[in-house]
Amino acid sequence: MSLCAALIVAAGRGERFAREVPKQYLPLGGAPVLRHSAATFTANPRIGPVRVVIHEDDRERYAEAVAGLDLLAPVTGGATRRESVRLGLESLAGLAPDRVLIHDAARPFVDAATIDRVIAALEHAPGAIAAVPLSDTLKRSDTLKRGDTLKRGDGGRIMETVPRQGLWRAQTPQAFRFADILAAHRDFAAGDPGAEPTDDAAIAERAGLTVSLVAGSEENFKLTTPEDLKRAERLLSAAKADVRTGLGFDAHGFGAGADGRQHLMLCGVKVPHDATLIGHSDADVGLHALTDALLGAIGAGDIGEHFPPDDPKWRGADSAAFLRHAVGLIADRGGEINHVDITLVCERPKIGPHRADMRARIAGLLGIAVDRVSVKATTTDGLGFLGRGEGIAAQAVATVRLPSE
Repeated sequence: MSLCAALIVAAGRGERFAREVPKQYLPLGGAPVLRHSAATFTANPRIGPVRVVIHEDDRERYAEAVAGLDLLAPVTGGATRRESVRLGLESLAGLAPDRVLIHDAARPFVDAATIDRVIAALEHAPGAIAAVPLSDTLKRSDTLKRGDTLKRGDGGRIMETVPRQGLWRAQTPQAFRFADILAAHRDFAAGDPGAEPTDDAAIAERAGLTVSLVAGSEENFKLTTPEDLKRAERLLSAAKADVRTGLGFDAHGFGAGADGRQHLMLCGVKVPHDATLIGHSDADVGLHALTDALLGAIGAGDIGEHFPPDDPKWRGADSAAFLRHAVGLIADRGGEINHVDITLVCERPKIGPHRADMRARIAGLLGIAVDRVSVKATTTDGLGFLGRGEGIAAQAVATVRLPSE
C-alpha cells in the first residue's frame, strides 16, 4: 500500500506582518493559523504522516498551536523556504513515502477536495500543484519591487502589459513523487542555484520533472499582509454564521369593512377591490405571514405574542409596524435578512399587476435589495374557502443570518 506524507512549512518570520509573533501563530477564528491547515491534513484519510517544519525559536508556540493533533515531531527549518523544505524532506526519508504534499502553513483554507485533486494527479505525472488561472490584466512597472506598497503616485510607470493567456497563480499543496522531489532538492542545493526559487514546482521543473496543474481555490489564499488576515477573519466568520429559516402562515376572510372601504392591504400595498380583509389590524395577510416567518427564524414566538389581537391598541394598525418590530429584533441580535419568499393564495384580486410594488415595499421595510424579495400568487383550483373566493391566505419563508456564538 502506497504511503502519502505531508510536509507543512511554518519556519518563516513573516516580515511584512511587522508583528512580534510570526503570522502562522497569529489567532484566526479562535485558533492559530497553523492549526487550521495542520488539522485539514491530519483529518484527510488519504494522507499518512504529517510533519511541520518550524523555526527553532517557535517550539513553544508550535506545541501550543497543534496540541492534540496527530503529527510527527517537528523538524527545524533553514534560512530560506527552499532549505526548510529540503530539511523537511530529508527528515521523511526514513519513512520512505511514495508521495509527499508540501504546503504553506500560511494558507489556512486549503480544502480536502484540493488535496485529493493533487494526489490523484500524481497517477499521471511526477508532480502536481494547485493553481488558479489568472483573470486580472498584468502590468509591469519600471520601479515597483516585490514587497513595496503602492501609494498614490509612487508606483512607477507602466512599461508593458503582460499577456495573461496561459498564466496561473500557483498555490499549495504541491504534490510530488517523494524520491523525485527529494533528489531535485538535493541537486539544487549541491549546484549553483542562482535566483532563489519561490516554490517547489520551480525546483522540480529545473530537474526536468513534469508538473501538472490542477484546480485550486480562490479561498486557498496565502496570508502575506495584515489585510489578508482581516480577509481570512471575514471568510471564517461568514462560514461559521448561523443561518436560520422561518416559516409563517396567515389567512383572513373577506368582508365589507366597517368604513365601507373598497380596497385591501396586501404586502404593504393598497390594492383596489370590492371587499376588504377582516382582522383586528389592517389584516395584511402577506405582512402577517412574513412577520411570523422572521420571528420564527430567531425563535421569538409569533405575531400574536408581540401584538395580542385582543389589545385595542392594535385595532386597525398598519401591519408594517409589526414587520418593523421583527426586523428590529433581528438587528438587535446582530443578524441580517438574506431572503424572503411570500406566496399569496387567492382567487381574487389579481396579484400580478401589484407584484412589483409589493416587492419594492417589502424590500424597503426590510432594508434589503429587491432581488432578495419574492412575491408569488397561486390558487387552490376552486377548492376550499379560498377556492370559493371567501378570503386570502399567505405563506412566507425567511432566511436570516445570525453571527456565530
